[in-house]
Order: sequence, then structure tokens, then C-alpha cells
Amino acid sequence: MKSLLITSVKVILPGNEYHQQTVDVFIEKGKIAQIGNTIKVADKNVETIDGTGKVLSPGFFDLHANFGEPGLETKEDIRTGTAAAAAGGFTAVAVMPNTEPAIQSRSEVALVVNAAKGNIVDVHPIGAISKKREGKEMAELYDMKQNGAVAFSDGNKSVQQAGLMSRALLYAKGFEGLIFSHAEDESMAGGNKMNEGTMSTYLGMKGIPNLAESLMVSRDLYLAEYTEAPIHFASISTPEAVDLIKKAKAKGLRVTCDVAAHQLVFTDEDIVGFDSNYKVSPPLRTKADAKALIKGIKDGVIDAVVSQHTPQEIEYKNVEFHIAKNGIIGLQTVLPLLVRAGLNEEQIVNSLAVRPRQILGLAIPQIKEGATANLVLFDLAKSWNFDEKTNRSKSKNSPLFGQTLKGAVELVINNNQIIKND
Repeated sequence: MKSLLITSVKVILPGNEYHQQTVDVFIEKGKIAQIGNTIKVADKNVETIDGTGKVLSPGFFDLHANFGEPGLETKEDIRTGTAAAAAGGFTAVAVMPNTEPAIQSRSEVALVVNAAKGNIVDVHPIGAISKKREGKEMAELYDMKQNGAVAFSDGNKSVQQAGLMSRALLYAKGFEGLIFSHAEDESMAGGNKMNEGTMSTYLGMKGIPNLAESLMVSRDLYLAEYTEAPIHFASISTPEAVDLIKKAKAKGLRVTCDVAAHQLVFTDEDIVGFDSNYKVSPPLRTKADAKALIKGIKDGVIDAVVSQHTPQEIEYKNVEFHIAKNGIIGLQTVLPLLVRAGLNEEQIVNSLAVRPRQILGLAIPQIKEGATANLVLFDLAKSWNFDEKTNRSKSKNSPLFGQTLKGAVELVINNNQIIKND
């Protein structure tokens, strides 16, 4: 990696000695060699980047990305998925087990870990809770943990059997494992395609009520309390869930949660044109729901924001809304969506870089002399085009595709490598 000097950049990392300070940062051989007010470097080969008006923070960490490898590489493989992640400011991603076969044993975990070695983006597999993600028989959680799985989830499937979820929570607690809950009661959701409300009635589609989520959040909170185990709720979408989790935290339960960036900006009103790129799980809710989610972040109830990056081939999206597959590619557009949602730089860094690592018990990269450089440089005011030229994913299923977005990642540094966005 070439030596790099970033001048006059604002550091954002709560608790760090340089937090909210404007400094020069000199990076050499993959480490932060010097931090100061004015750094002069004699070596003419050192690249200098003007950081005026920009933010330097630890690299972002995505708790919820879907890559296709193994088995669904036509949607996304690890190479293209990590390229999209780096372009979005992420130096690490946790990948869900929504693959074929599912990431359900040491073999699949090892495959993902080995395939991602040497990458600028660290890839952390999330193992399946149940075999084949069928919700019937518990998978080999401990073996997966020993081989690199950072948590356990059935991905986009909710564990419907309370007994299985209870056993998983209790078993994972024994080796400091963490269970992710995708909270949706299938009997309430009914296989429907969008949020239940005024818009579903107007569009003539059966809806998924908020109750489908809050029922499952309530159940799993009771199970977590009963087993005295930690639990994480992935991609919540309702104010009812926020309220339940807030009360659980006040009681002292070890509960955390995240929200997908698109849930903060898009609503069920965007579905009026039947654009299948707005079809996601959980479904887009109302403006009032989105407002409550943003408040949940600002109040600290919602711990992290995720991309919920879910690539789909065109034949699964360029169809009628009710038969289209769920999902949005999101790794490159999280930052612009958070800017659009009105989050400030500290809230963004906390939601994308700090809390995700704390949830998984991972070290937060430090911004200090001698530390390994794991950094992202971004500009909240800069605009860029999300199009064929800038897209790094194999897929294009995003309602933002072809738009000019505000909030740009300039570069990421990790593992003695650097990637710059032009």
C-alpha cells in the first residue's frame, strides 16, 4: 500500500482523543504513523488527499449482507459483494446464511472464510440456526462458532417454533454465541406482499400487519429473558418493536437491534407504481413508522443500521410485484440514505462503525498513532451517480439505480490495502 497523507480531516469516533478534531493523518505500511495539526512529509511519493470538509472514521461494519456464495453466485459472489461493500465504506460485513447450501456447518463457514482471505473487506459468516434454515432441527452452532461464525440466524426466515428458538438461545449462551432473530409471525404475515394499511387497501393487495413483527419480538424477548441469553433483532421495521425493545433494555435484558437503511427513507407509498425494487422483507411501512425508526436511532434504542444487501437477478425483479423476489442491493447506498434520513455524522459513525462491532464483541478500530489503519473517508455533502459505471454489485435491484445521491465515500483502508472511489 502506498503511503498516504490526509490533511485537515475531521475525525469522528466517540471516546477517541481526536474525536471532533480536525487533524492531519499520515498512513504508512498499513498503519497510522502520525496524527497532528500540520504534518510535513519529505517523501515526494506520498499521496496527499485534502480532507477539508470530510470525515475520517473507523471503517463501516455491515451486520446484514447477503452474498450468493456458495451456490447462488449468479446473484453475488464474495469478490463482487466485497467490491460493493468497499465502495460503500464498509471494511467488514457479516453475511447471512441465505445460500445453497445454507451456511449451516463448519464446511460452509470455512468456505466463506477462505474465499475472503486477503480481501480489503473482512467477511464474517453468520451460521444458520436450523438445518437448511427449515426451523425444525438445530444446526451445528458450536462447530460453526469454532470455525469463524460470528452469530447465528435463519436469515430471511423466522424461527416459528418457540421451543427451537429457546433451545438455540440457551445453547448459544453456553459458548458466548449470539442469536439473530428475524421477527415475523408467518401465520399473521400470511405470505402477503406489502405493509397492511391504507396503501395496501388502495392498491388492492393483502398486507402484512405490524403485529406480525411485534408478536415475534415479544415472544423472543420472553424467551431471551427466560433463558437469560443475549438476543439481536435483525431489520426491525415497526414502532411497536422499538417500544418493546426499549422496555426490555430498561429491564436489563441483553437485547440489541438494527434497522435496514431503506426502511428509514422509503415507505409503502413508494409502491404505488408497483416497482418491484421496493419489495423487501420486512415490507416498507408508513411515513409514521419510518419517523419512529429514525427517532429510535437518535434515542439509542436502535443500535445499528444495516444494508440488508439482497441482490437478485433481473428475471426475479422484472416481473409483476406480487411474484417478484424480495430485496434491494444496499451496500453502496447506506450512507446516502442516512444523509437523506437526517442523521448527523456522529450518529452515522455510531450506527455503522461502532455499535455493529460492539454487538458482535469485536474490537473497534482505533484512530491513534501505531494503530492498524482500518478507516473510511467520506463526504456528507458530495453528490455522485449510482449507475452502471459506479455499481460494483452483479445485480441492479435498487430503486436508487440511475439517481444522483448525496453522501459519498471517498476511500477505504484496511488490511494494508486502499480503494478510492473516483
